[in-house]
Amino acid sequence: MEIVNNTLMTEKARARAVYGRLLEEFGIPTWQKRPAMDELILTILSQNTNDRNRDLAYNALRENYPTWEEVEDAHEDELIRTIRVAGLANQKGPRIQAVLKKIDQEFEQLNLDFMRNWERERVYEYLVNLKGVGPKTASIVMLFSLDLPAFPVDTHVYRVTGRIGIRPLEISVENSHEYLASCFNIEEYRTAHINLINLGRRICKARKPNCPNCPVRDLCLYPDKSDQIIKD
Repeated sequence: MEIVNNTLMTEKARARAVYGRLLEEFGIPTWQKRPAMDELILTILSQNTNDRNRDLAYNALRENYPTWEEVEDAHEDELIRTIRVAGLANQKGPRIQAVLKKIDQEFEQLNLDFMRNWERERVYEYLVNLKGVGPKTASIVMLFSLDLPAFPVDTHVYRVTGRIGIRPLEISVENSHEYLASCFNIEEYRTAHINLINLGRRICKARKPNCPNCPVRDLCLYPDKSDQIIKD
């Protein structure tokens, strides 16, 4: 691994170097491609919880209600009990049903895969105007289900890109989606997104980053701050 002098690197040059280094460390990740509706509901369930609880809730949901029409028509209290493990079930249950009802009313189907033929901006605007769907959720559905260019920014991506110096620290989470999208090639979005999450989960953790064992330590603007607590 070549050690570089990073002090004069631009943010986008740093992003290119970090992408290559993480590719060496983690490889090209794999992911499960789901129908857009499935990905949308799964991502709503993932809000403010971990992957394990998200998956438990999603699997229970699909087991109890094999179709999205059944979820739409489910008794609210029963639906909340079904997804309780995901946390915030009193919010997520009604939110999921409201999303399903709106899509059903507007398109007379509970399937969003046809949106891959829409313009990217139209898809994004539609999704973020669904109650409870923000830029991250919309971007995940677009990138991983609809094959449309988008760069999702979750808490891990936002944290590590700020620490490393890939993005300006003052950029908000909402504005960082477009900024980080400009730092990578479109065909790299999935790999960059997942590998930045891998870095955040395994090494560049929120409360105690493992700087000595970080594969991008020499590219990072904060390589000597592993003793500091940096909040998301």
